[in-house]
Formats: sequence, C-alpha cells, structure tokens
Amino acid sequence: MFSQSVDYALRATVCLAMNPGKVLTTEFIALTTKVPAPYLAKIIKSLSRVGIIASQRGVKGGSRLAKSANDISVLDVMNAVDPMKRIDYCPLNLPNHGINLCPMHHKLNDAITVVERVLSESSIQQLISEKTQSIPMCGESLHSI
Repeated sequence: MFSQSVDYALRATVCLAMNPGKVLTTEFIALTTKVPAPYLAKIIKSLSRVGIIASQRGVKGGSRLAKSANDISVLDVMNAVDPMKRIDYCPLNLPNHGINLCPMHHKLNDAITVVERVLSESSIQQLISEKTQSIPMCGESLHSI
C-alpha cells in the first residue's frame, strides 16, 4: 500500500529519532536501516526540504531530526516523499461524474481519509516508545551507538 520511498523515509526518521540530538552519517543510517545509500541521500533531501531533518556538511557532517520526534507525524514523513493520492475527480475522467464521485470512488476516498487521520495522529515518538520485542524499523546496531 505504501511506496518503498515511504518505508525508507520512515526507517531513516525513526533511526534519527532513536538518537536524539546526534548527527548521523548517511552511511551509518543506510547500514543500520538497510536502505541503499544513494536512495537514502535522495530521501534525506526530501525530508530536509520540509524541515523534518537538518543536514550539515563537513567532517562532522550528517543528519539529525530538525524537531522533536513528538512533533513529527508518520503522515508528515509520508507527505515529504510520496503523499497519498486523494480521489477528488473521477479517475475515469467521465465528464458527467467530475467531482461527483461514484459510490466506489467515494468509498475509496473515504478510506484514504481515515488512513491519513490515523497516520497524522501517530508520532514518530510513539513508534519508538511502544514497548515491543523488536526495534522499530532499525537494526540491532543502534544499541551500540
């Protein structure tokens, strides 16, 4: 349902959230989250553009969260790289439908609305705070930082 870009962006954001205030290299994030480094660099640019991640250049360069993990929703991350597409006009371009969606497309659009609401109410902090036996979207190497 969600694109690979969304998955990778969430992994990177969670990884940074698990290391608050630390500047992590793209290479470290890529290794830890199992995201190809070239692809990750593009994801980081997208997240930086919208103010989720702050990047710094130089010898001690890398990325960190630009704001608190409490203030970043899952939907914020998704919208930065691959927003969910709403159905606001007939996908079949039927002129007699236009913005008056048929019942099928109306229901699908309603479902997207519900998913967006749930994701907007879910913060990155919630993803890393929930107690489970698995570390969310990141490898075991995070414990060694």
